Amino acid sequence: MSFRIPTARLPRLPGRARLALPIAVALLVLVVAAILYVRIYTDYLWFSSLGYTSVFSRRLITKVVLFFLFGGVMAAVVGANIVIAHRLRPPFRPNSPEQQQLEMLSQALHPRRRWLFAAAIVLVGAIEGAAAAGRWRTWLLWRNGQHFGIKDPQFHKDVSYFAFTYPFQRWVLGVLFAIVVVSLIAVLLTSYLYGGLRPQTPGAKVTPAARAHISVLLGVFVLLKAVAYWLDRYGVNYSRRGFVDTGASYTDVHAVLPAKTILVFVAVICAGIFFANVRIRNWRLPAIAFGLMVGSAIVIGGIFPLLVQQFSVRPSEADKESPYIARNIAETRLAYGLLPQRQVQTSDYAGEVTGDAGTLRADSNTLPNTRLLDPTVLPDTYRQLQGFKSFYSFPDSLDVDRYQVNGKEQEELVAARELDISGLQTGQKSWINDHLVYTHGYGFVAAPSNTVKPDDGTPQFDESDIPPHGDLASTFEPRIYFGEQSPNYSVVGAPAGATPRELDFPNNSGTGQQNTTYAGKGGVPVGSTWRQLLYALKFKDKNLLFSGGVNADSRLLYVRNPRDRVAKVAPFLTLDSDPYPAIVGNRVEWIVDGYTTTDGFPYAARTSLTAATEDTLTQHRASSRKPSGQVNYIRNSVKATVDAYDGTVTLYRWGPEDPVLSAWEHAFPGIIKPETSIPPDLRAHLRYPEDLFKVQRTLLTRYHISDPHAFYGGTDYWKVPDDPTHSGTPQPPYYLTMALPSQTSPSFQLTTPLLQNNNRNLAAFVSVDSDPASSTYGSMRVLHLPTSSLIPGPGQVHNDFRTFPAASTQIALLDQRGSHVDEGNLLTLPLGGSFVYIEPIYVRSTAATSFPTLKRVLVSWNGKIAYEPTLGQALDVAFGTATTKPPPTAQQPGPPSTGGVSAEVAKLVAQLKHAQSDADAALRAGDLTAYAAAEKRVSAIIDRLAAATG
Repeated sequence: MSFRIPTARLPRLPGRARLALPIAVALLVLVVAAILYVRIYTDYLWFSSLGYTSVFSRRLITKVVLFFLFGGVMAAVVGANIVIAHRLRPPFRPNSPEQQQLEMLSQALHPRRRWLFAAAIVLVGAIEGAAAAGRWRTWLLWRNGQHFGIKDPQFHKDVSYFAFTYPFQRWVLGVLFAIVVVSLIAVLLTSYLYGGLRPQTPGAKVTPAARAHISVLLGVFVLLKAVAYWLDRYGVNYSRRGFVDTGASYTDVHAVLPAKTILVFVAVICAGIFFANVRIRNWRLPAIAFGLMVGSAIVIGGIFPLLVQQFSVRPSEADKESPYIARNIAETRLAYGLLPQRQVQTSDYAGEVTGDAGTLRADSNTLPNTRLLDPTVLPDTYRQLQGFKSFYSFPDSLDVDRYQVNGKEQEELVAARELDISGLQTGQKSWINDHLVYTHGYGFVAAPSNTVKPDDGTPQFDESDIPPHGDLASTFEPRIYFGEQSPNYSVVGAPAGATPRELDFPNNSGTGQQNTTYAGKGGVPVGSTWRQLLYALKFKDKNLLFSGGVNADSRLLYVRNPRDRVAKVAPFLTLDSDPYPAIVGNRVEWIVDGYTTTDGFPYAARTSLTAATEDTLTQHRASSRKPSGQVNYIRNSVKATVDAYDGTVTLYRWGPEDPVLSAWEHAFPGIIKPETSIPPDLRAHLRYPEDLFKVQRTLLTRYHISDPHAFYGGTDYWKVPDDPTHSGTPQPPYYLTMALPSQTSPSFQLTTPLLQNNNRNLAAFVSVDSDPASSTYGSMRVLHLPTSSLIPGPGQVHNDFRTFPAASTQIALLDQRGSHVDEGNLLTLPLGGSFVYIEPIYVRSTAATSFPTLKRVLVSWNGKIAYEPTLGQALDVAFGTATTKPPPTAQQPGPPSTGGVSAEVAKLVAQLKHAQSDADAALRAGDLTAYAAAEKRVSAIIDRLAAATG
């Protein structure tokens, strides 16, 4: 028995209540539209100020097209299925309580069904459209992909298919699956609501029309599964089933690939059965098809490969996997730029001292170029000696660069003196000061990395002070409006003739400061009330609209961090975590290394950028600056610069032809300049990037092995040493000016030692030529030690330093009595068949205003340790070429006994405390002359203390 009950209607709302909903919806739409307009238009203004509107428009248009294309397809298909399910509803319902309730509900919703229908399809379309817009990179790479000219070893397809096309195909397939699944859910709900699906009603549970509709959707789903199985075949190139972590293994090639091919045909047959059910209209055949699909997937796709792995591969895994390990080794080296002979030159290194001490000491004449100033220790020294005011600051890790000083290339420790408004005193904080007065840093500071002042151990600056002076540049623009610590935004600029408002730098005038007005082209003009309103909304700051300090000639500076600016202009690049400043011509430029990456290179090992680049240096950087993601191909294809005064961003192509960069250049034409456009002044400051080298050294710990069986055995694996001064953290690579045993003159290199995997002995020393002026720039040299070598690694040497009596006694004393010892970077340098180790020792007082100064140098050579005031003296002692010192006498006391400290030492410690107290008091009073005199006393007392303790 069937029925049709009278139409039920929802109660009508009062007139005002009926208007409330449309008004609320309209207001919501207006608010969302306003937010989008502010975000998009201010973004356009920012890109326009830099001349990169093509990046803005291409990305925006791509995202809009993807939103409406994929969102529209989702909405159209789901909507069409809902309409079809509604039209296929039965004219009468069976008589049952379930159907009576559903009839009442459907009739109640009937007057608003179109609105509900529209809302549903708009919602699912918007969700899919937003997800598709986020995949703009995948779309552009597919549209603009270039050939690599390299074929994968399994399918012999160009790598561009796996890097650009395959990810797009998987994405589109996923979207189609989502459309079918959402459509199926919508059809089931619609059929249930209108009686086509009635699980609790006696009799037939599904009408023939609903059964046919559902069968078609299930058939399409299974057909898509056949396509997925076909694409899964190519996915074995990223399999992690075998011994190596990426690439098809023996089981993948001999079991998974045939299984996937069989499953393709099984899925096509099952899809045909579902389509046939449109006419047959019973669930027996679909049930058989579903069982066949599941059973085949389990048996053919799961159990069969498992049996092959367990009973064929596992008993002789090394032999079975050998060809596929060889593929992984070859492709990983290719993807990371580690090809033997072409990019990596490996030579055996004896690990034993060759030659007599005198000859080797003469050969060590290049070691005085060795960096003694640690970039992670010296920032406090720079702040105290060159900060001048609390609102000026230097980074927590200084940068290493090269400059021509007196006609010779000199390695320098450099930093820009940046503005840090968190250093403003409480009385100085206001909206005017934060955004209109304190707008920029001032100056550039550099000191030779290998020398200090002999009287106090402080850096011997080549560029310093305010106003700046030094040997690096005769004149340059010292104002730092764009830097790593710049404020979130500043308002600069004023009409001609207006009184300057911005603090330029402090001086000894009556006002105590020199003011200026920004005259650069950087920033977005915000002279109009409309733009002031837009940015007031963007930054949620009403003062931008109402403050009289914002005038007709004002410009708004924001997105000021150099790395952030490059990331916004070139969103397709992975950026190095360490931008560094350089004086280029007459400007300060920030240099940022850009990488092109992909995770789609067949057979190449995947690497976590975060894990590979983590070390002592990255602990001093914000987490947002650290590279992230998994990659298995990387190239340093772009060198970018950001002008510290006007924020101009310039991108230069760098290095050999890179298909990934070529794809992005086709997507964003004209934004990257050719390498030939790099000015010589800029090229002189380029260097091999740290993060790339960290990734490569991580891969080298395993992929220096060429023989697949040796790779499988793992006995010759290496490891990155821990930083001995920061336990548990990998030691960073170091930029050093040095000469390898095969080189006749020093050159600028990035270096790292590597350890044997099962102990703390040295296994290899790796360096890469980091000077672009060299014909071998980017060439990596590996000094490979014999596996039987017992050359100690940095950790063992550091332990030896700490237990060396002359050093340990003084260090323990200074660490306990009003001062603190900072251990500098422990450098490992090849020399005479073995290695020399150098570690600077810094001392600072425990006062809040103290800073580290270089006081001693530890050197280890061939088991002998020296602890002396200078590197030259330490080398003489370590090599046994120093003049013999007389034994301690009453006038020259030896080290204190373990029973206590001598009266002379106690007296010197008391004098040290008093001198440091005088220095702190002078600094607080702003008396720099008295402060300098007190610091000299501190240094002299420490030297006397060192002599008194031996």
